[in-house]
Amino acid sequence: MANTRTASKTSATRKRRGRTQSGSSRRRTGRRWSRHVTEHSDALTLEKGVFTSRDPKRIAASLKRSAEKSRRRKGSPFRSALSMLTFYINRAGKSLPASRRKNLMRAKDELRKQFGKA
Repeated sequence: MANTRTASKTSATRKRRGRTQSGSSRRRTGRRWSRHVTEHSDALTLEKGVFTSRDPKRIAASLKRSAEKSRRRKGSPFRSALSMLTFYINRAGKSLPASRRKNLMRAKDELRKQFGKA
């Protein structure tokens, strides 16, 4: 009998702690943490509206320019550009329309071509 009380008391405490910590941190940081990462990433300084273009070649060219110009990136320009594009696709998740996802996936292929990795 004592074991069930301690177990339920412990789990209730964990639930309360988890709710309080995650709820307060969300209010402080806001809902758009991925936007913050995109804008202030150590990998690249992106051109404004780079992912809104419908032309995969334009997206790839912009990412390539940003990656080669950046002094803050840690890896190669190709890896930085591709990781930023992948990050954007992954963060958009299920809300990304199929046509936009297709364009962004084509931009990945185009990026590989522009860097000579295809």
